[in-house]
Amino acid sequence: MTNTVSRFTLAAAAAIALNLTLAISSASAAEIGQTGQFFGQSNHITKGTVTIDKVGGTTYVVLGDDFSLDGAPAPTLGFSINGTFVDASEFAELQSLTGAQRYALPATLDIADFDAFVVWCADFDVPLGSAILS
Repeated sequence: MTNTVSRFTLAAAAAIALNLTLAISSASAAEIGQTGQFFGQSNHITKGTVTIDKVGGTTYVVLGDDFSLDGAPAPTLGFSINGTFVDASEFAELQSLTGAQRYALPATLDIADFDAFVVWCADFDVPLGSAILS
């Protein structure tokens, strides 16, 4: 009986170790493409960080725990090039004015085409905050 319990215990420990290794490998499989620090625009206060991550075949925009926007009607998310917002890059509504958030980018958007991430006011067609990506 002792040998059976020992073999079971060793097998369980090995399975747990394998699962932990796979979880760590999956977590480290995320590629950090670009990051940026927000600055406010159009008399709005926008702060925090943004990171572009690629996990598998999906690219995500990740707003950091430190993200905050002072408020605006209809804030949406998109990208700009040389300070000009690209309407076709608008891909989601902002979920929350503060805190960590994650958004999957449509496969049709290539972030290499842009140099900044933008929180945009769709109602007034103005930027609320941007983060230069590097």
